[in-house]
Amino acid sequence: MKKLMLVLLMVLAIGCQKKQVVAPEEKAMLKEPAKQEAPKAEAPAVKKEVVKEIVPPKQEQKTQEAAMPSPVSADVAAILKDVLFDFDKYDIRDDGRPTLDAIASYLKQNAKVNITIEGNCDERGTNEYNLALGERRAKSARDYLSSLGVSSSRISVVTHGEEKPICTEQNETCWQKNRRDHFVASGK
Repeated sequence: MKKLMLVLLMVLAIGCQKKQVVAPEEKAMLKEPAKQEAPKAEAPAVKKEVVKEIVPPKQEQKTQEAAMPSPVSADVAAILKDVLFDFDKYDIRDDGRPTLDAIASYLKQNAKVNITIEGNCDERGTNEYNLALGERRAKSARDYLSSLGVSSSRISVVTHGEEKPICTEQNETCWQKNRRDHFVASGK
């Protein structure tokens, strides 16, 4: 009976020893999948870099060229003066007509030059309203130039609303400066 008890104790002791030995291996196996998951978390960052590389070089170059202002001579800059607008209005004022006449004359003499009209507003009003008002101001100048014989295909309009002020003070003099059409020439 003692021998049987001794054998049972040895079996129990061996059985317990095996569990202790196996337990660290299981812990190691449980930790390994966690290590494998960490690189997966970095995988999306690699995908973002690949997306940036997909952009064709020609399109990127065109985008950079479009963002760069074209060099304008002093003579042309003197012609391309801003045209100002009254508060909440988009009709061409009498003091803006000579400027637009000069721009039309310049465009007629330089058939390869195109022009972009940028409509701007002061900061009063909502962003949405000012974007729409800036567009109406730019289109008003485009229509005036077209009425003088400049092809509308050479004129593009952009609205900046209140996003590109040239004056940031809070008074009527400053707001008047921001209610304007700005002209940018491109081409040769």
